[in-house]
Amino acid sequence: MDRTELQELLSSDGLRLLDSLPRYETTADVVRTVGELRKAGHSPGLVAAVLGQSKLRAKAEGKFGPFAARMLYTEAGLEQATRLRVAAMHAGRFQAAGLSRIVDLGCGIGGDALAIAALDLDVTAVELDEVTAAIASYNLAPWPNAEVVNADAASIDLDAFDGVYLDPARRTAGHQNTSRLTNPADYSPTLDFAFEIGSRQPTGIKLGPGIDRDLIPVEAEAQWISVDHDVVELGLWFGAVARPGIRRSALVIGDHGTAELSSDVDCADVETGTLGEYLYEPDGAVIRARLIGDLARRIDARMLSTGIAYLTADAAVDTPFANRFRITDTLPFDERKLKKALAAREIGTLEIKKRGVDVDPAQLRTKLALKGKNSATLFVTRVAGKHTALLAERA
Repeated sequence: MDRTELQELLSSDGLRLLDSLPRYETTADVVRTVGELRKAGHSPGLVAAVLGQSKLRAKAEGKFGPFAARMLYTEAGLEQATRLRVAAMHAGRFQAAGLSRIVDLGCGIGGDALAIAALDLDVTAVELDEVTAAIASYNLAPWPNAEVVNADAASIDLDAFDGVYLDPARRTAGHQNTSRLTNPADYSPTLDFAFEIGSRQPTGIKLGPGIDRDLIPVEAEAQWISVDHDVVELGLWFGAVARPGIRRSALVIGDHGTAELSSDVDCADVETGTLGEYLYEPDGAVIRARLIGDLARRIDARMLSTGIAYLTADAAVDTPFANRFRITDTLPFDERKLKKALAAREIGTLEIKKRGVDVDPAQLRTKLALKGKNSATLFVTRVAGKHTALLAERA
């Protein structure tokens, strides 16, 4: 989105037209809608702008729920935006610490600032990109305790605030068709800048969950968050917004609500043991936080193989921190024998999971030539160090 497109969108006619559109559903609907809007006399630029926003609003429902339909977006801003449910937890840390004047450096479209403002905390949202800052201003307009500043994060006097939140840009510059930055040195603002602030003020920093753990400062509380078993972010917390005695945490959000494993250190894995009736696949947040050993001890499980993030146990134990499967067959990992075994069981739908084995699930599925009415899950992994195929069902 460029400045001209944004100006058209923010006009009274643009916003009225956007709000009048039905929910974006399919490309076919868009083709029909374009024809109708052009026939009604709307300019090509305005039609493109409102339809682009309509598509983004539909996509944003998973992150912003009922708020999605009143917000504006850039494609890149929505991609990096925090889910509102998670942003509310971020904001709650500042409130619980008794902080009231928060600055959000690199606010993007304003998702985290929105959650902070909703708790009646004063928030100043800082965004370098002019178009994105304008969109953040629109999104935060209902909150009189929020303001947006179009500026470089490094130019802000932080002494005026008692809490700092940063979500460094982790994608290339632009509003659409951006790519993920793999080198943390290219983030904006940089990690060194963010960590320096954390060393002297209560600070929260949102990062991608796959960041090199060696970069995490020893004084930070590191919390990996997953939503519906998808690891969405790593939050680093410093000073008053970090919890005493916690250095590693896995927060799991799903239909069960929220659940958390935490520790002051990385937990040692439990011992390996014989294959039990059940296989447990730890949530990605638990794996990244290196709390597999803690989870294993909670459910009386053992490692399937050294260095493999699967657990096995003899009993079915409910836990929000892992998916549970009942093992129905143990087979050698031989494609011909596996194909024959699956055909005998009439398995036509197969979920393939792998750890510790060099295999391409898509290619393997093609080679297995699946046919039949039944479904199953196949684990291709190592058991006691040996390549093994485990046929299982969710339990």
